[in-house]
Amino acid sequence: MSREYPLRPIPGVGAIIFSGKNVLMAQRGKAPGTGNWSVPGGALKLGETLEEGCKRETLEETGLIVDIISRCVVLDRITRDNWNRVQYHYVLVDFVCRPVGGSLNPGSDIDKAKWVPLEDLENLKPMTNGTAQVILDAAAKMQNQGITF
Repeated sequence: MSREYPLRPIPGVGAIIFSGKNVLMAQRGKAPGTGNWSVPGGALKLGETLEEGCKRETLEETGLIVDIISRCVVLDRITRDNWNRVQYHYVLVDFVCRPVGGSLNPGSDIDKAKWVPLEDLENLKPMTNGTAQVILDAAAKMQNQGITF
């Protein structure tokens, strides 16, 4: 199935990776969202669990090995063309993660990756709509649960 103008939504994953008071941000290198800052992630492969997909996508896009702490949020990413047709439709499950190995090296579908202090997150532009709030909500939830990175 084509990712552009799909016949049905495509399941995917995202990794909200915290280290200290920083979050890892990736600048998309391919459509949809080319040039936008977001969290690493992508589409699931057939037979792959959500968790396996999250770890694979993170490694492919960033070079980092992660532990998954928890599921964070489920969201739609729908992009429409000039004629209001659905050009892309992903249903994404984002996970809160921490790095446990590897070394940061952008690859695969991203042009850049960098650690961003949470207090500077909203200044990172352009960013995929709603991403900053999802990250800040996840950080607050982890803090409320006593989980530190």
